[in-house]
Amino acid sequence: MTLLPLSAAAQDIHQHSACVNDSIDPMKEAILNEIVVTGITGTQRLRDASAPFSVVSPNELHSSIGSNLVDAISRHPGLSQISTGTGISKPVIRGLGYNRVVVVDQGIRQEGQQWGDEHGLEVASEAVHSVEVLKGPASLMYGSDAIAGVIVLHPEPVLDEGVMQLHVGGEYQSNQGLWENVVGYAGNVDGLVWNWHYIDKAAHAYRNDLDGYVPGSWFGEKDIQGMLGVSKSWGHSWLRLTHVDFTPGIVEGERDAVTGELEWEDGNTAKGYGKQLPFQRVLHSKVVSDNAWQLGSGQLKAIVGYQRNYRREFEEAIDEAELALKLHTVNYDLKYQLQLPNDWRMAAGVGGMWQKNVNAGEEFLIPDYRLFDIGAFVTANRQVHDWHLSGGVRVDRRTLETEALEEDGEQRFADLDRDFTGITGSLGAVWNVSQALNVRVNWARGFRAPTVSELSSNGVHEGSIQYELGNDRLKAEVSQQLDLGMDYTTHWVSFQAALFANRIDNYIFLSKLTDVLTDGYQTYRYQQGDARLMGGEVSFDLHPVNAFHFENSLSYVEARQLHRHDEGKYLPMIPAPRWNMDLRYNFRDFGRNHFRRSYLAFGMEYNFRQDHFYGVDDTETATPDYALLNVSAGVDLHLKGHNCIELTLTCQNLLDKVYQPHLSRLKYADVNAVTGRMGVSAMGRNICLKVNIPLDIHLHRE
Repeated sequence: MTLLPLSAAAQDIHQHSACVNDSIDPMKEAILNEIVVTGITGTQRLRDASAPFSVVSPNELHSSIGSNLVDAISRHPGLSQISTGTGISKPVIRGLGYNRVVVVDQGIRQEGQQWGDEHGLEVASEAVHSVEVLKGPASLMYGSDAIAGVIVLHPEPVLDEGVMQLHVGGEYQSNQGLWENVVGYAGNVDGLVWNWHYIDKAAHAYRNDLDGYVPGSWFGEKDIQGMLGVSKSWGHSWLRLTHVDFTPGIVEGERDAVTGELEWEDGNTAKGYGKQLPFQRVLHSKVVSDNAWQLGSGQLKAIVGYQRNYRREFEEAIDEAELALKLHTVNYDLKYQLQLPNDWRMAAGVGGMWQKNVNAGEEFLIPDYRLFDIGAFVTANRQVHDWHLSGGVRVDRRTLETEALEEDGEQRFADLDRDFTGITGSLGAVWNVSQALNVRVNWARGFRAPTVSELSSNGVHEGSIQYELGNDRLKAEVSQQLDLGMDYTTHWVSFQAALFANRIDNYIFLSKLTDVLTDGYQTYRYQQGDARLMGGEVSFDLHPVNAFHFENSLSYVEARQLHRHDEGKYLPMIPAPRWNMDLRYNFRDFGRNHFRRSYLAFGMEYNFRQDHFYGVDDTETATPDYALLNVSAGVDLHLKGHNCIELTLTCQNLLDKVYQPHLSRLKYADVNAVTGRMGVSAMGRNICLKVNIPLDIHLHRE
């Protein structure tokens, strides 16, 4: 995957299907003016955005493989993932993850216990059309928590008037027997629009050459996503519904003390698709009212949403949960964007959320709590000759109240009442030096209030194999980041460089307590310190002929805790430097143009050794370097008109390499008594076949 503005992603970002876009004009590749992003100062063209952006296009999503959405996009420059097995992945932007990354789905921020290692992203991934990634503090538009950046999941665009589309698809991955079925139906008749998806996915345990099959790495998922509404010249009014039923196993990584082999629970099997103890079940339901009205030279947008996240852990019986958390969230966002004379654009709005969390099980990690957020912002953009200037300011207020709890005569949680206020903003400029060259600079200030888990947690995280203790004296994190960037795009080469320096006061992190076991688990407590992160991404795509592409990208982050010079000087959970290289050849259409957009690609992902780790009390350890080789091929088989069959065949980890990603939480599971190696390794060789069949129906009227 490459950053934008670059390559063919600009051409298909707004297409309904990859089959619609049959060829790429190289001149259009060099322009890339019309991609619209949400930005940190309101809607704007990507060419004019001063903050570091990138876009994962529909074609890239179609050709990428992964066990979940985050896994599929994590190879994008500047992105990585915290993984717990193959079913659970959490996005990381430039070394920052958890609640520092805001994920926007269906127009509202996704809220679902994202503070935990073993809590994945519960979204209907196959209903995602494209992905927009903002790297850097985005509190100006999104409030508290967007201190690392924002991942916006765009749904499929509304079809053209008089068009209906039925599509079916499927996927199979060999390593863990993953299969997926997708059915979708969308349409637009006289402005009445709809779009529905049903997704069914399951996988058994994955395997690698060192551990064999890994107990607890199975998962199952069933999703329903739908939209119904009207789209007219005055604007739109849409109702969006989503329900995700996600059931992942829990990888404990326990080994036999003599043989070193991973231990299986009674009745569990390596290739079983059914529920096997221990496991989680997460039900995430979402209802969103998305509205926009054209008012004069401006647009008023109003979005209100309700989410219910019900997460349970089953350890002893498949019908009785030990841990159960019910999180209710109401999101609201009101925004007005106005086009003014003299090339001025302004936006103002108010937004926030209300939350209530309830414990409904016998085990506890965090207390019951109530949270209320409110924030107001104003932004402005102006084009002055070859310069695009932008800026804005925002004020946020968060109130958090937790409830006390006694268990067996001892206090488990104390009541807590905390208020946090943040003033954030950004200021940036883009110099359009020429049609091919743009230079960018941006300064942004971000704000993140500590989460309830960081303040009050007291319990075992089964999925990450550790006991966590909160710290009720934590302060809010405050970030200031400076970004410098440039992009240069011609017929033959595309080059980008993006550098950043980020200072975070009161950075919150987990640190292991020396020789402390709680209920038999290693114990960790949240701490704070000032931090500095520096790094960036460099990428280029060399295509001396239109059919051939040689793409490279390098991502690097160095994260230090200031005022420390011992084994604690580096921050924990920072990804290793990474180099991605891809060779791709696009073949000409053949077979009387029935075979189109066929390609063959070879790729390498090289992760450098990560020896900058948080080593206090062996909280983290170094991770050796490793390289993964991949090969893929694809073709669109056109049968009639625009209807086609999209076929993609990919082999990941071609050489069946045994490795452990630095951000894998399974890296710190039990030691193998035979090999002396700690933890569980990642998935081995994996072959994936994807099929997508979109069928367009055009209504002809007299």
